[in-house]
Amino acid sequence: MTRTKEREQAFIMLFEKAFNNDVDIDELFSYAYETESFEKSEFCEALVKTALENLETIDGIIEKYSIGWKLNRLPKVSLSVLRLALCEIIYVDSIPDSVSVNEAVELTKTYAGIQDSSFVNGILGTYLRENKKDE
Repeated sequence: MTRTKEREQAFIMLFEKAFNNDVDIDELFSYAYETESFEKSEFCEALVKTALENLETIDGIIEKYSIGWKLNRLPKVSLSVLRLALCEIIYVDSIPDSVSVNEAVELTKTYAGIQDSSFVNGILGTYLRENKKDE
């Protein structure tokens, strides 16, 4: 499975978790594997679990850079994509930031639309300009 597909699965799981906060993430993964909705992926599971473990930090960044928007007012697609991308940017050193941003924009175009992808790109771009990781 490609990294793009693994990211898409991670996005779907974060999106699902946004609606089922009371359900344990391992249960959601088990169900996805049982129904053959997902291919087993250690990278996907690690991304999702890292994002959820660091949700307070990640959401704080999203709130800071989404000026005029409260988290509960953001579309769940954009919120889930931002959580995934920021998780990669902050916690996964082996992936270039530009790849994380590009993949986030493409996911948003697929699942939401151009306006939402511009919003996601803007937040990630502003975050990276202020907190440059890639040299």
